Amino acid sequence: MSRNFMVANQQKSTDGVKNAISPTRAENFPEWYQQVIKVAGLADNSPVRGCMVICPWGYAIWELVQKRLDAVFKATGHQNAYFPLFIPLKYFEKEAEHVEGFSKECAVVTHTRLQPDGKGGLEPTAQLDEPLIVRPTSEIIIGEMFAKWVQSYRDLPIKINQWANVVRWEMRPRMFLRTAEFLWQEGHTVHATDEEARKEALDMLECYRDFAEDHMAMPVICGQKSESEKFPGAVSTFTFEAMMQDGKALQAGTSHFLGQNFSKASNIKFVNDNGREEFGWTTSWAITTRLIGGLIMTHSDDDGLVIPPALAPVQVVILPIWKEDSKAQVMEFCENLLAKLSKVEFGGEKLRVKIDDRDVRGGEKAWEWTKKGVPMRVEVGMRDIQGGTICLSTRDKPSRDKVFVPVDEFVASVGKLLENIRDFLFQRAQKYRDGNSVVVDSKDELFEIFSGKNPGFAYAHWCGDPAIEEQMKADFGVTVRCSPFAETEPGACAFTGKPSKQRVIWAKSY
Repeated sequence: MSRNFMVANQQKSTDGVKNAISPTRAENFPEWYQQVIKVAGLADNSPVRGCMVICPWGYAIWELVQKRLDAVFKATGHQNAYFPLFIPLKYFEKEAEHVEGFSKECAVVTHTRLQPDGKGGLEPTAQLDEPLIVRPTSEIIIGEMFAKWVQSYRDLPIKINQWANVVRWEMRPRMFLRTAEFLWQEGHTVHATDEEARKEALDMLECYRDFAEDHMAMPVICGQKSESEKFPGAVSTFTFEAMMQDGKALQAGTSHFLGQNFSKASNIKFVNDNGREEFGWTTSWAITTRLIGGLIMTHSDDDGLVIPPALAPVQVVILPIWKEDSKAQVMEFCENLLAKLSKVEFGGEKLRVKIDDRDVRGGEKAWEWTKKGVPMRVEVGMRDIQGGTICLSTRDKPSRDKVFVPVDEFVASVGKLLENIRDFLFQRAQKYRDGNSVVVDSKDELFEIFSGKNPGFAYAHWCGDPAIEEQMKADFGVTVRCSPFAETEPGACAFTGKPSKQRVIWAKSY
């Protein structure tokens, strides 16, 4: 693990062109993030406070996340279903720890209709007998259904997933990272044994890790959450954490072993193979549109969005460059190139290719697709056609970097070139993370690190005392992100000197 603390990941523009984003990452990272979203056309502000509008380009990325993960879920024996958006208050009251964890974030429906208020406006009327909670998560309502569906060990395991929206009231919103309403998937399962449920929770975490690293090119660290950071009502919460380009951690997704807590709250019982009745063992696990925020902050630069090829709505954009007397010939060449590329497979699917034939200057079109993060831009003009080449630019290089490639060679190698882009993005992010991670053995070292501007990850032994974590959070805005599975060497707590099972990751986070 590197001690080369805070190695820069900020690339200066080397092409002599003014950056698309102002301010840059180095100048103001939060505002840079907002500007990337704007110039790439990912999302827009909503008239509803705390909510966002996901624009077509941003939603297309989410659809690809859905498509790929949905295939993984189904391949591992899970089925999709849908459960109500509204949950009666009495169901939440059954699980005290769960309710306490979400009570400050809940949106509550109390009336069923509106009527004129006599002043030109409207007012709520017809108060409900019992308030309805707009789902912040679905363990309780799904548990009620599982209680109906589970009778015998022969009914188990039940493995359900739903793609839905949830509401957690957020007063300090940031697009894709924290909004009052967001999109997610939530998996829920019931098992006959403790061991089977624990394995399910860890297996799904591994599915997430594989997706993050293979498709998002985002290196992550898997581990277990501390008691204060775990999901309300869970026995154990497992997480995968990534480092963003400002040194902060992003909890990219979680998987929870719920034990029998929710089964007892919802009365999920089954008769085992010995004829005895017992409570089921449950799990839940989820990722959200927060992954798009993670993608932005892991890979993007001062020229805009950078999308790993597997999640790019358009992987290759063809930009025809013509004069009026050559338009027909250039367009014919581009159409033929499109047809060839559309037959190429990448990641088990046909390549996603688009011709941008708008009547816009070539430089403007190239700059627009740069800001949108498309992995490859192909420019074609008459000189390229006459030379049998295309002019290629890739998003992992400065925007003015171009190479001329013979057409057939490009078609034959495009899949490998996209793989190279993915590998480069992953390795660059991994190098940044490792270069901004340190191993420390004393609290004084931790205090010094987190007094800085961009502290990164600090690996230190900790005895597990929640009061220490609470004090670090109050003093420095730092928490234990996880106890990494890869860390197994015991030692002495950096704060108390007491025995510690392993080093944990301390970091500021989103």
